[in-house]
Amino acid sequence: MTVEKLSETIGLNVICMPHPEKEISDVYIGDLLSWVMGRAMAGNAWITIMSNVNVLAVASLAELSCIILAEGVTLDEETAAIAKDKEINILTSPLSTYETAKKIFPLI
Repeated sequence: MTVEKLSETIGLNVICMPHPEKEISDVYIGDLLSWVMGRAMAGNAWITIMSNVNVLAVASLAELSCIILAEGVTLDEETAAIAKDKEINILTSPLSTYETAKKIFPLI
């Protein structure tokens, strides 16, 4: 499933989506950045509540398909601008991390 299709299917809000065609291979959930960097796989959608600029570096290094900010978390304007510059797909969900993952699970 592509990032764009996932966003449309489960109603995620888009912060930035420069690469809507990226395929999502699986989901990784975590908030400890070093843990995510060492364990998330390329192509994963990453569900987190972390919203600082460091999530962009982790997503880029791990070659993730997108970041999904759960629980209504969003980015400040400066971090969103950096995400656009780095071409990182970032979506938000008003749902809890669990509920967001539960919606994604049957789709991939």
